[in-house]
Amino acid sequence: MGACLGVCSLLSCVSCLCGSAPCLLCGCCPSTKNSTITRLSFTLFLFLGTLVSIIMIIPGVEAKLYQLPGFCAEGSSLPGTQGVVNCKSFLGHKSVYRMCFATAAFFFLFALVMICVRSSKDPRAAIQNGFWFFKFLILIGITVGAFYIPDGPFTSVWFYFGVVGSFLFILIQLILLIDFAHSWSQIWLRNADDGNSKSWYAGLFIFTFVFYAVSIAAVVLLYVYYTKPDSCLENKILISLNLIFCVAVSVISILPKVQDAQPHSGLLQASIITLYTMYVTWSALANVPNKYCNPTLLVRTEGNGTTVGHAGGETTQWWDAPSIVGLVIFLLCTFFISIRSSDHAQVNKMMLTEESPAMLGGSNSTADEGVHRAYDNEEDGVTYNYTFFHICLLLASLYIMMTLTNWYRPDEQHQLLTSPWTAVWVKISSSWVGLLLYVWTLVAPVVFPDRDFS
Repeated sequence: MGACLGVCSLLSCVSCLCGSAPCLLCGCCPSTKNSTITRLSFTLFLFLGTLVSIIMIIPGVEAKLYQLPGFCAEGSSLPGTQGVVNCKSFLGHKSVYRMCFATAAFFFLFALVMICVRSSKDPRAAIQNGFWFFKFLILIGITVGAFYIPDGPFTSVWFYFGVVGSFLFILIQLILLIDFAHSWSQIWLRNADDGNSKSWYAGLFIFTFVFYAVSIAAVVLLYVYYTKPDSCLENKILISLNLIFCVAVSVISILPKVQDAQPHSGLLQASIITLYTMYVTWSALANVPNKYCNPTLLVRTEGNGTTVGHAGGETTQWWDAPSIVGLVIFLLCTFFISIRSSDHAQVNKMMLTEESPAMLGGSNSTADEGVHRAYDNEEDGVTYNYTFFHICLLLASLYIMMTLTNWYRPDEQHQLLTSPWTAVWVKISSSWVGLLLYVWTLVAPVVFPDRDFS
């Protein structure tokens, strides 16, 4: 009897995986929207690919990957700047590129299929919200095929795809961060107006002070570790420019005209943007291809996936601190993309997120028929743009690829991994674009007083 129940349970699970998103909702979960379950499920696919990439780049796993065809000939060795580098040391890097290529291709496929889906009545919406078992098989098939792509120019060309995609994903991160900063300030100021204002204002002051204090400490550390009194002019210019821009943004946020147009704007949002800008600056300086000005510059060497500096022979881990922080930010932002529902119309327009009649009209009646159910909230209109959502996950795949490989460029001719100035300028320019976006959210109501920027 127990065996029969087990078989029935297994068949039920398989049929659920072939069905729609509500089947994925466990009995202990509260009722929720079908669209949210779908976005979380696709995000878990991305996280699964990320986990596989992390496992593949772990030094102990590279020895197993050495046996795969199409990578390196047995016993081959390649000349490097520090001596002879075994070809095996590049397997982890290649595997990350191929795994992320597979996830990017997977989401690109669904982005094409889901173009112009308007509601759940479209037959393609059933593909978006169901058939998870077959989607998993498709992802596995693309992944297997990716590992048989001949080397040739693939790695070098895919690097530039990663650079462009990562830049665009950083912009998405910045939009979400700006939205989060404004929402945080508005909610706390609204709570302060409703009552117990001293506690809420004290909280705003404390967080603002902490963010600015950490930012100032970061600037000091950047000057100490990434500049020299007689050299490193580029680093000094980049740090100084971003410091000046952050001060200017903070001043703009408290100008009287800006305060009149947006009473909820203030130093809390500016402090969050400043802290993130300092992180991006740190991440950019970690890619400066000059060991004298960049003590964290890494060069891949043979054995155990460790790295050594160009000089001094010190041994460090392959993942540096900026990459670890970038991985954490990636996880938070990607998860936020899958559950977000902004209150700001302008953010919804930038993120191509729509407010469907079901959302505006309240909860669906289907949700009241029973507990622990996922109900269809998109019968009258989708709550997010399916294609744009998959494009966001595609860009996230490229971003995590660059993060896990430290934004290092593969040199197929000499079989080296180098840190190019391309990575530095992509990160720095993204910080400037982020500051401009934030300034625009402050001055737009002043420049166009007749438009609604709520």
